[in-house]
Amino acid sequence: MPTDRPWWQTAVVYQIYPRSFQDSNADGLGDLPGITARLPYLADLGVGAVWLSPFYPSPQADFGYDVSDYRDVDPPYGTLADFDRLAQTAHGLGLKLVVDFVPNHSSDQHVWFQEARSSRDRPRRDWYVWRDPAPGGGPPNNWLSHFGGPAWTFDEPTGQYYLHSFLTEQPDLNWRNPEVEAEMLDTLRFWMARGVDGFRIDVAHLIAKDPDLRDNPPAQAVGSFHKSMGAYDSQLHVHDKGHSDVHTMFARIRQTVDTFDDQDRVTIGEIHDFADLERWAGYYGTPTADGSLSGLHMPFNFGLLATPWTARAVRAHVDAVEGVLPDGAWPNYVLGNHDERRLATRLGPESVRLAGMLLLTLRGAPTLYYGDELGVEEVDVPLDQRKDPWAFRSGLMELSRDGCRTPMAWDASPGAGFSDADPSAFWLPLHPDHATVNVATEAADPDSPLAFYRRALAVRGGSASLQSGDYRPLDGVPDDVLAFRRGGDTLVLLHVGDGTVEVDVPEPFRGATVRLATARSDEGVEAGERLALGPWAGAVVR
Repeated sequence: MPTDRPWWQTAVVYQIYPRSFQDSNADGLGDLPGITARLPYLADLGVGAVWLSPFYPSPQADFGYDVSDYRDVDPPYGTLADFDRLAQTAHGLGLKLVVDFVPNHSSDQHVWFQEARSSRDRPRRDWYVWRDPAPGGGPPNNWLSHFGGPAWTFDEPTGQYYLHSFLTEQPDLNWRNPEVEAEMLDTLRFWMARGVDGFRIDVAHLIAKDPDLRDNPPAQAVGSFHKSMGAYDSQLHVHDKGHSDVHTMFARIRQTVDTFDDQDRVTIGEIHDFADLERWAGYYGTPTADGSLSGLHMPFNFGLLATPWTARAVRAHVDAVEGVLPDGAWPNYVLGNHDERRLATRLGPESVRLAGMLLLTLRGAPTLYYGDELGVEEVDVPLDQRKDPWAFRSGLMELSRDGCRTPMAWDASPGAGFSDADPSAFWLPLHPDHATVNVATEAADPDSPLAFYRRALAVRGGSASLQSGDYRPLDGVPDDVLAFRRGGDTLVLLHVGDGTVEVDVPEPFRGATVRLATARSDEGVEAGERLALGPWAGAVVR
């Protein structure tokens, strides 16, 4: 059902990890032609946009987040012509296309860095962050890499350290150099000219650090947003990211995207800054003369990833987000991505449908991670088959992201329809239950997770209230029930718990119909004065 909002506020975004979605040439790796072949599945599923994780040329030290050319396609994924066909096919199916943009750092194999490290006098030396050793020797300050160890590596030939917030192979770009910013903004224009509808901006707030490179203070209580990161947690990261200058940088990024042509486009920033929700909300920017906001269209909201899976905790988070949004800002939610353990494992397989109902009924733009619609669980990848550098470099194997990046299962064949080759020989193994947890098998089962997601996306797609209506939480329900209204005609009830509960149905909805339920058999019935919800069950009444 069309609304008067821009597409990025109402569309469900589906994230694809290209290496793991579909192999078209039997080399065991997913690629762009493979994605193109599977786009009809996504259109049929009912999503409105596709987000591609990096596919750019890269030595693959961090599997694409170490870019060696921002304006091409890595040969294992295909060619620019393959990308153009993908974009044309997506648009022909009514799908928008979002791509990853990695502005904080390049690969150390990029020609820019190769020039920068060749001499202190090279023109591109200042395209990266270089500093002399500290007066007593050693790194210029105490900043730490996300992936373990100092965030500085000494370059012996030129006698200076360079900054890398992640791997040594990922040197940080210097966004305070106008030439760097101009080059990166031109990169956005390059991809928009090829049909890109938006950008997911990797570690967006890291592009602006303290210009004086002050030491980070020690953390008063060691701990991360939602998972332990070892020594990195020993500091308060107040100077190595999110400097106030970032808002000016974001404003220029948004202006570049908004003024490229007359099409609606979006910038979505990966920002892990939830210690202060008001600070997070500040990344939307401030009001402008045309009534929009000056910052990112949406900073990603990862809050539900760290929220206990209880009705009270989820409501508290959602209410808090609603309370800090500036006028004109649009919320968003995510329950899974390429950096997190699989939803079905974190919340439990019994919660797959309920979590999907939550994601697709909250006010805001939802992002769905590939395979979550099947209920795929985290894969315990054998140590000798793991690839993720975060775990190996940090020494914390629990940080490995391999288990959520395994190949998509399309059918019950030996290669799961993903590849004619054995993907474990070239990439990662399939999930062990791929013979039953796959698209073809679940498409034939009307009670499967996939069937539920298709129904849920159809209900959302046919409801202006679910796409753009307001959010009003309801009191007077059992403690383990989250209840809220969307717009004027839709009631959502979510039972986050075991057992069975009965919920008093608000008077305006008595006699209305259950349009969507976690159990298909509960759909189509009339809601009376009370509605019974089983364990981990939900209903949408309209």
